[in-house]
Amino acid sequence: MEDAPAATFRPTWQQALGRGLYLGSLAAIGVLLITAILAPPGLWWVAALTGPTILCGLIGVLAGRFTGTQISSRGIRTVSVFDGRVATWNEVVDLRAERRGGRTVVSVYLESGASVQLQAPYSGGLFAADPKFEGKMFALSHLWRSHRFGGLPG
Repeated sequence: MEDAPAATFRPTWQQALGRGLYLGSLAAIGVLLITAILAPPGLWWVAALTGPTILCGLIGVLAGRFTGTQISSRGIRTVSVFDGRVATWNEVVDLRAERRGGRTVVSVYLESGASVQLQAPYSGGLFAADPKFEGKMFALSHLWRSHRFGGLPG
């Protein structure tokens, strides 16, 4: 039986929507290129541009509910739609906020020398902004230090 998570971090709904809109826009460009070859300009072009963007935006919000990071007494578990892995507290050497591209993300460094970028929390510009990122990072750091160097109090 798996223990209950001490904390769960998920992308905000704005972050999930932004990711979905971004992927939807890329899909819309592909659909629009195909439509431009097969159909004359008109409503088909509008549908090809807006349909995938709106659909992927909604899918992004739903997928955002299934991605994130869970902290428990076992360790740090990254959860995504396609993958999930656990790093036990004995494996975690360091936890840092780092700039990657246009975002500030949380990276977990393991004894093996590998680093794992957590699915959440993160912060960036526009839709990727998380005004509570610093508080979440502090809580995550506190939980890691508590488990690594002495366990959580009672």
